[in-house]
Formats: sequence, C-alpha cells, structure tokens
Amino acid sequence: MNPCRWPSCAAGGDGGGEDLREERDSTRVFASTLAVSGRGVAEVIATGPSTEAGRIGASLASIEVEPTLLQRSLGRIVRWFGAFAVAASALVMLLYGWLRGAWLDGVLSGIAFGMSALPEEFPMILVVFVALGARRLARLHVLVRRTAVIEVLGACSTLCLDKTGTLTENRMRVCALSAGAARLALADEAAVPPGVFDRLLRTAALASARHSIDPMDLAVHRLAAASVQADPQASAEQLVREFGLTQERPMVVRIWRIDGRLQAAAKGAPETIAALCGLDPAEREAMLDEIAHHAAAGLRVLAVAGARIDGGEPPQAPEALRFELCGLLAFADPPRAGARQAIEAARRAGVKVAMITGDHPLTALAIAREVGIDVAAPPLSGVQIDAADDAELGRLVRRTRVFARIRPEQKLRIVRALKANGEIVAMTGDGVNDAPALKAAHIGLAMGQRGTDVAREAASIVLLDDDLAHLVAGIATGRRIFDNLRKAAIYITAVHVPIAGLALLPLLLGLPPLLLPMHVVLIEMVIDPICAIAFENEPAEPDAMEQPPRRPDDPPLGWPQMLVAFVQGALLLTAALGIYAVLLAAQQSVDTARTLAFLAFTAGNLMLVRVVGTRGATLARLAAPDHRAYWAVAAVAGLVTAACLFVPVLQRLFRFAVPPAELVAAAIAVGLVSALLFDLAKRVPAIQRVLGRRSPEPLHDAQGDRP
Repeated sequence: MNPCRWPSCAAGGDGGGEDLREERDSTRVFASTLAVSGRGVAEVIATGPSTEAGRIGASLASIEVEPTLLQRSLGRIVRWFGAFAVAASALVMLLYGWLRGAWLDGVLSGIAFGMSALPEEFPMILVVFVALGARRLARLHVLVRRTAVIEVLGACSTLCLDKTGTLTENRMRVCALSAGAARLALADEAAVPPGVFDRLLRTAALASARHSIDPMDLAVHRLAAASVQADPQASAEQLVREFGLTQERPMVVRIWRIDGRLQAAAKGAPETIAALCGLDPAEREAMLDEIAHHAAAGLRVLAVAGARIDGGEPPQAPEALRFELCGLLAFADPPRAGARQAIEAARRAGVKVAMITGDHPLTALAIAREVGIDVAAPPLSGVQIDAADDAELGRLVRRTRVFARIRPEQKLRIVRALKANGEIVAMTGDGVNDAPALKAAHIGLAMGQRGTDVAREAASIVLLDDDLAHLVAGIATGRRIFDNLRKAAIYITAVHVPIAGLALLPLLLGLPPLLLPMHVVLIEMVIDPICAIAFENEPAEPDAMEQPPRRPDDPPLGWPQMLVAFVQGALLLTAALGIYAVLLAAQQSVDTARTLAFLAFTAGNLMLVRVVGTRGATLARLAAPDHRAYWAVAAVAGLVTAACLFVPVLQRLFRFAVPPAELVAAAIAVGLVSALLFDLAKRVPAIQRVLGRRSPEPLHDAQGDRP
C-alpha cells in the first residue's frame, strides 16, 4: 500500500506490526492493520494470497494437522473388533440354526454375540475423557482449542520455550549505559546524572515510539523523562519518517524535524548499528567486548546512533546517512517467579526443555543458566541453522538446548527437525510469524495475554496467564488422562471377553443360552459405560511426574495391553460360566443358573474396575478416600441389578429368578475372587510396564534426555 502521509497516522495491528519483518520501508501498511489514530490515504497494491497476511495463511494451509496416536490406535482397534463381531455373529447364527434347527434362537444369539463383541464404549470414553480433561485443564488456566491434543500433552518429550515473556517477565529496565569511555550501572529506576549520557538518552528516546506498548520503549522513555531536562524545542518536534524493523535490517530509524532541521535517531542490534556507523575494526571490537560483558550477565543490549541531515528532505534509505554511535543501553528482564521450579519439574519428568530467542547467544546462555536449562552444549544460532541441511540440523538439535538469534521462520525448521528425531514437541509462540511453527508442532502453545490472534488461532493450546508452571501442571494432567484412558481401554477389552464368551460358549457346549440380547443391552448400555466413566476420576499415580515420557509409538491399547485384558477377562469368564454349568448340572432351573452367573459376572465386573485402576494391591487401596466415584458407580450398578431381580416386570423380561441368599453370596464371592486373582500378576515387572509404569525407579537425568 502507498504511504499514510501524515506523521500522526499510527498503525497498530494484532501484534503483527513487528512480526511481519519483510516490509521494504515505512510507507507500507499490511492487510488487517488497524489504524488507531490520525488519518491517511493508501493505495491497495495486493489482495488475498499476495498480501503478507495471505502468505502466512498459505503457509498455515500447507501444514497438515496429524491425527493423534490415540485416534489412530483406537480407530484401528474398533475396525478390528467390528470386523470380528460381524463375522462371528454370522457364524453363531448359522451354527445355531444348523446344529439345533432353532433359527430364531440362532438369530437372537447372533445378535447378542455381535453386540457383546462390538466395543461401542471406545468412542464414548474418548469423548468423555477429552471433554472432562479440557475442563480440568481450563481450571489450570490452560485453554484447549483442539481436544485431540490432550492425549499428546502427556507424551510431550521436548518443550521449546520463548525467553521473553515466558521465562522472563517481559518487564524491561535500563540497568547500564555506556557512551564512549563512560560507563554507568543503574540500580532499579535511578535517574542518570546530567552530563555525558544526555545525548545517548535523548537519541534513544527519539528512536523509541512514544505511544508504544513495547517494554524496551517504555523503559527508555521512563529513564529519559527522569534524567534529561525538558527540551524547550520539544513542542516543535515533528516525526517525518520511520524505517521499521525488518529481517534484513534489525533496527528502527526515525527521522525528526526539530527546530526546522532534520535529525535521525536509530536503535537496534549492535552489529547492525556498528555497520551503519562505519566503525573501524578497533572500535567495533571494543563495542563487541562491551556487549559480551553485558550479555554474559543476561542483559539485552541495544546500540543507539544519531545523524544530522543536511537539506529539507529525508533520504530514501537510512544507509545514505552518516550516523555517529551514541552508546549502548543494557536492559534487564528478570526471570519469572517459579520458572526455575517449573523447569526442574519438567526435567524430573524426563521432558527436555529448550529456549528459543532472538537475543544474543551470551544473553540466552545467562538466562538459561539462571532458570535451570541445561547448557552443556553450545547455543545454536540462526546463522548455523541456515547453513545446515535437514540431516545436519537433526543432528544438531539432539543436544542443543539454547537457540539464539532465531527468526520466526527458523522455528519451523527446529520443530520439523525435532519431530524427525522422534520427539513429541511442544512449542510456545506469540507473534504472527510464529503461527506456522505452532501449527507444525505436536502441541502449539500460544500466549493468552500477549499473543496475537493469528498465533492463538494456529495453536492447539492457549496459556491464559502465560505462566510456565501451569504448562507443567498441564503436562501432569495430560499424563493422568492418558493413564486413566489406558486403564479404561484395558477394562473395556477385558470385560468384552466374558460377555462374548457367555454368549457363545453355552452354544458350543450344548447348554441353554446364558446371555440374551436384553442382558447384553443391560451390560453394554448401563453397567459398562458407568464403570468406564469411573476411570476418568481416578487420581494420578504418585510417580506420574517422576517417569520419562512414554514412547511416541506406545499406543493406549497395544497387543501387550490386549493380552493382559484377555487374561483378566478369561478369569471372570471362567467363574461365571463355571457357576452356570455347575448349577445346571445340579438340576437348578435355567433362570436360577442364569441369575447367579449374572450376579457373579456383575460382582467380578465391578471388582475388575478397581483391579485395573490400581497398579498396586487392590485390597490395600479399596477404601482410599480418592475413589468416591467408584463407589458411586458400584452403587448405581448394584441398584440396577437389584431392580432386575426384584421388580417383577424386569424379572420376567430378563428371565431371572430369586435364588437363595447363600447361593447369591457364594456367586458374588466367586466373581470377586476371580477378578482379584490378577493382583498376583501385578508384582511382575513386565505386567507393571504393560499397565503403564515406564521406569522402575524415579527418573533423575541431568541432561533431560530420555534413557
């Protein structure tokens, strides 16, 4: 677009004004820019995908959001179960009709078996777990925009963090000045004595926007207002032109008309200002030594330069002016309270923490050490990233934890390199140009307070208060959700074994049908769902954040978990079917035998919830106060079963009878014992790993790497 030709025409976007770094000069405004004061005339020279916002949109559209491991694995399991159920139910119907000539009973048995084999609870628990998980995370001020990412959150193995605003408070303070040979360290917001630093402060103030929300601009104006005498010509100051920050030119140059004469003020990266001023090698070396001294203390350094312009028209490029170096400003940005504790908690959990910043490498190293990030490997700069191919970059990011002088588009390469190494990557960002990296990461984390709309739209999670401690708490919640989801999946698979067996085996053994379609409906639609929901309320395992992240290819329900579930279900099947066969052999009625077998199954089913939900001894944790949801579920299931026994209409519908009390007690005891037998296998380390324990001892890895 053509220029806004009035100096008072200020443009402010959604945070993208300083993130879209590719403007050629200050005469262009971008699509979606918001004019906050003044008026101006502009000519549209590009629309749609040809605009800068359109280019970012095209980059976002080219990144495909991958289905999570949970979605892929559960989808595959449901397809397998579905195919098996259809084929087996058809076989049951044909066998029943062919062997016994009772085609109606064959159809009913086929329907019962098909219903028993279909794992319809899987979609239900997936929806319930992620919905309630999102609610739990919202209480931690972690807003989930894409619920599928909850499962991935607990598997996060690499956490890539911005420095400013995430690890630090983004509350700048000028703490040191240098002008020529003069040096001054400032405590808090102390004023600068008049004299040698006046020109540095006046020029820095002219180079900083007066109505800015940038913390560095605010710090400069606070110090200048407290230290420099008011200029009597201030009322005659008029901003004529501004050259904004770009990738190729990381500095800001503002040209003013003061008392009828033009004056330029520049601030920016010291290397760029040194080149602009044409410093000789000795001067440049002295300036770099001064910068290294401040950077090693964790300070951010800006160089300031000024120039007088002969003539009445500003130049077309700042390089046409003869700038003179005024000095350096060093800014302190204190680390956030609790950042070190949060990073330490993440490292104990085996999550590698990396810092990505645009600051000087020495500044980045100092802050990384202060907040507890591993700095065993040297920092990786944006120049090194540009020089490396994908294979070399993949090797470099394996050990690097500090990335300095990084541009937003280089974040995308870092994310892709980490993903290619098999890491589950969480990436924080707040700028418009961070959006592609946020979308490409497994977990895109946008800042809720200072993030742009584009970044929040691209991210899957928004940290409402920009607090790193809440992010680590979110990882712990993600692990708890996945662990409970795995327990629920094991339980659902286990309980389908006796349901299917009780529907099929009586046919093969020549016994009367045990489970009819209405029994399967009762189990599948009432008892099993509420039991599965009980797992969502299971508390986190005590050592959940002392273990490494699970492997990216570790599904919630793999073959090891299915084998364990089959064993658990087979024990319960043996108990229920054994009771049924023994009672029929003892000349008990079919309805009585069915009732007692169903009671044994229901009791064992409820106990199976506790057996699967507890990694240790079940009886030792049975009365724990944090299992109130389980007892509510058990009460509901017991009331439903009792109603089916004692309400005449339901009793006739389900073909039940009211057995003697001693037989009822014996059937319930057999069901409970059949479920508790699996407790003996929990002591085997291999079984513990299948149930979710990833390491026998707490993880304390100084480098933050997975073993």
